[in-house]
Amino acid sequence: MGLSVQHIWIIPALPLVAAAVGAAAPRRARALASAAAILSMALAFILSCLALVSALGAPAVHQSYNFDWFQLGAGAVRLGWVLDPLTALMCVMVTFVSTLIFIFSVGYMREDENFKQFFCFLSLFAAAMLGIIVSNSLLLVFISWELVGLASYLLIGFWFTKPAAAAAAKKAFITTRIGDLGFFLGILWLNNASGSLLFYDGGQGVLEATVLGSLTTQVTVGGMAVSTAIALLIFCGAVGKSGQFPLHVWLPDAMEGPTPVSALIHAATMVAAGVFLIARVYPLMTADQVLDHVPLHALTVVAFIGAITALLGALIAVAQNDIKRVLAFSTVSQLGYMMLALGVGSWVAAIFHLLTHAFFKALLFLGAGSVIHAAHHEQDMRRLGGLGAKMRITFAAFAVGMMALAGVPFLFSGYWSKEAILHAAYEWEPSMIPLVMALAAVVLTAFYMTRLLSEVFLGKPRSKEADHAHENSAVMTAPLVILAVCSVLLGFLGTPAWPWLQSALTGKSVEPRSLVEGASLIVLSVILVCTGLGAGWALYGRHLRQSSTAADPLESSWPRAFAFSGARFRFDELYAAVFGRLNRALAALSDWLDRRFWGGIVDLVGRFGETAGHFNRETDDEGLNTGFNAASEELRSVGKLYSRMQTGEAHGYLRIMAVGFVVLAILAMMGGAK
Repeated sequence: MGLSVQHIWIIPALPLVAAAVGAAAPRRARALASAAAILSMALAFILSCLALVSALGAPAVHQSYNFDWFQLGAGAVRLGWVLDPLTALMCVMVTFVSTLIFIFSVGYMREDENFKQFFCFLSLFAAAMLGIIVSNSLLLVFISWELVGLASYLLIGFWFTKPAAAAAAKKAFITTRIGDLGFFLGILWLNNASGSLLFYDGGQGVLEATVLGSLTTQVTVGGMAVSTAIALLIFCGAVGKSGQFPLHVWLPDAMEGPTPVSALIHAATMVAAGVFLIARVYPLMTADQVLDHVPLHALTVVAFIGAITALLGALIAVAQNDIKRVLAFSTVSQLGYMMLALGVGSWVAAIFHLLTHAFFKALLFLGAGSVIHAAHHEQDMRRLGGLGAKMRITFAAFAVGMMALAGVPFLFSGYWSKEAILHAAYEWEPSMIPLVMALAAVVLTAFYMTRLLSEVFLGKPRSKEADHAHENSAVMTAPLVILAVCSVLLGFLGTPAWPWLQSALTGKSVEPRSLVEGASLIVLSVILVCTGLGAGWALYGRHLRQSSTAADPLESSWPRAFAFSGARFRFDELYAAVFGRLNRALAALSDWLDRRFWGGIVDLVGRFGETAGHFNRETDDEGLNTGFNAASEELRSVGKLYSRMQTGEAHGYLRIMAVGFVVLAILAMMGGAK
């Protein structure tokens, strides 16, 4: 028994209903709002599993169901749903991880006065992400895409009384809108060039051979194929949502929201949307690969942006002291790995890493949330320490997530998905530079995660908040244990020896291969991971920080480089200096144009109207009115004279008639005499 494509809309509809319940419920209905949210996600998870059964029953087929949304002239705007292994696996991941985050949130947000609104926003966020996944129309994807942006704004700025949270929410919203503008232009161009925005439509969808062939034959500026230009515009949206360079600056600041929000954004929903979008439109991204004359292939841009982001995020994470900021820049780096996989031609490896990352990054953020909650909202790693003995469950689960992220060989899921990406980059012919950058990020990832684990959990407490910390309740630790187990087991679904996930996603049988194939790269990767772990242990594990004010070992050795990395390479300052000044200059120009130019024109027109009115008044008063008044006065005089003749006496009238008769007779006789 499975879930048909006609009914797959129920999956995003369930959390949407929960959001409506949370919005309509009174503020005191805390249990109702949280229960509706958790129940909706649990039911959505069950339906997602049924959808996966249906998708795996026909893995090579993109099942679609399209319908008319509304009539527009002679045609209609059409939307639809799609069901394939990619859709089903993403739905399973999002609903499962979100359910655990929702459960964790019950304990984490228990004391918050806006508890009910929090679960309303969480449900809206999950519904929007699921809407992106099940959509068979780029228009419906964009609608859900913008709802994700709205929900992220509400959640990042949930504690809106904190200036940093309010600023982070605005920063995330505005920065992602920059990428979304390119995405929107790509949608308009694609609709104009193909006449449709449906992905699959009986051979006429934008991801099907007929339309793709037409797009590759059209050429735009510089000899670039129209398909390439549209693909790059759509990629702009993914750059914004998935925090890729140069629009990565919003993602670390998103940690200003409650920690469950950080887990949801950085693991299962918002940042995953960009990677999923590129995987969904992958036929469009690869359409120009058959052309030799194209000066720039879309996937080449994706590969280099991904590699730069992977290395950049890892370099910055090394020097962060806030536990959530380390994980946030780690997310930036890991998303870069996913984009690198997409760019070098392995969307399957990208989705594999997306799925494994969702579990261990949710585990790490919820583990950080458990620490922050226990340490009375202390987030500075320098003021923590010694929590391993006080919070054994959190420590064990967090250690599993740390090793999965660091890519500790063979046992943890992050190793297998990362290796798949590295092998794909190794086989990419155009350049070895992305592979080198990815390998450098491997060392750094293992290093900064060892630093984080040592600073937070080892040694002795370095503040009263850390000293008073204790393990949290089961409602917060149970999700950690489940995610830790998944962070180990999930990797075995895509190992070279048993490539089940690869076969499920592609709908084709993928032959198992021995680890001996590509052994040199595997050995190099293992050496790099061990180097990072060893360096981190040597600097931070063996020489534990004794006080919160003690100097950082790395900072002591390279103070300027450490400060530059800690300042996030000053991208925010650079953007403020360049784009901020440009914005202020444009604002000043607009103000001058409004006040001086357009205001002057309006003032001139006003003065002309005033002069014309004065002239009209003078002409009316002195000319027309004077003449009219004089003529009226004469008429009144004549009227008065005539009125005097109207006495009403009959004999008087007879006398006048007689006189008139005499006058007429005289005139007649005078005329006759002549």
